Amino acid sequence: MAETYNTWYHSPIGLLKISGTEDYISEVSFHDTSQKPEGNKKHIPPMLIQCAEQLIQYFNGQRRQFELPLNQEGTIFQQQVWNELQQIPFGKTISYLELARRIGDTKATRAVANANGKNNIAVIVPCHRVIGSNRELVGYAGGLHRKKWLLDLEAKVAYGVQTLF
Repeated sequence: MAETYNTWYHSPIGLLKISGTEDYISEVSFHDTSQKPEGNKKHIPPMLIQCAEQLIQYFNGQRRQFELPLNQEGTIFQQQVWNELQQIPFGKTISYLELARRIGDTKATRAVANANGKNNIAVIVPCHRVIGSNRELVGYAGGLHRKKWLLDLEAKVAYGVQTLF
């Protein structure tokens, strides 16, 4: 099994833990702490540095799509949901029902929402782009304030509007 490394990025909306190997990214997650936890001090692979650079570009409105190899463990169903999340265009939102429809089962809305919540690669696998059928902001592991912030950033970059929500 490949060695996993960690590094940290202070994003505009909180501390992000970036984990991965020499070959892929396996986690990008928000952490609510003011003190940066320990990372690998001896070696940070170029893959993690590239991930941090692309996140910086995204938060600066200079990147709409990430170009990184990803690998997160999950069931076949979860993998299917996560792959479909990556098909949602920058600046767009869809409902959980629409996401379930896209994977071929409109009765799987709750399962889709659960799989969405298990996504360990925040921002890059854009689970923040999934909203309630009533266009309400619902469910985001990083907190609804971050979900709103991310959607507002994308609206501003994509459409020049201040906010969609």
